[in-house]
Amino acid sequence: MAREENRPITDLGTLKALAHPLRMQLYRGLCVARTATASQLADQVDEAVSLVSYHLRKLAEHGLIEEAEPQSADGRERWWQPSSEGVSIRDKDFRDAPERAAAHLAATRLFHEQRADMYRRYLDERPTWGPEWNSAAPDSESLLRLTSAELDELRQELEALARKYEAKGRAAEAAGDTEGRESVALHVYGFPFRV
Repeated sequence: MAREENRPITDLGTLKALAHPLRMQLYRGLCVARTATASQLADQVDEAVSLVSYHLRKLAEHGLIEEAEPQSADGRERWWQPSSEGVSIRDKDFRDAPERAAAHLAATRLFHEQRADMYRRYLDERPTWGPEWNSAAPDSESLLRLTSAELDELRQELEALARKYEAKGRAAEAAGDTEGRESVALHVYGFPFRV
């Protein structure tokens, strides 16, 4: 059965389940690895396996991850995978009540803080990546004059472009083309502002 491309999160319980710092790290780690055990993820996040297992079960309770086919002969290992290709969390789904809006804001801040931490880590490690990666890694700012409809159109086009490259990378990797292939984070923010 094919997995959902992008699962919309519209309920408060699922949002709160994902908006836990360790759970978001685990979810992101599973999205990168595609399948992993609690032990493998515990090594990535430097936490106890029992704690990681607990948080993986919480993510599974909300349908964010699911058990995966075993990747080894060790029957004691429990393998996990994301239940969809990703998630989408939209402001419009949490505006209807103050507590829902506050939870959405808190989750959004957490996600952005973790993304900023990822980028800071890259900057700190930049010398180890070599000139080809540093030249290829975009770091730009565009200040545009748009309507909300035009910004939405731009968002959709950027998301489609990112999906195109994700599919291209997965297909190449499945065909055995793994030389020089790394995990890449692409963070795109577009927002109105006044000066």
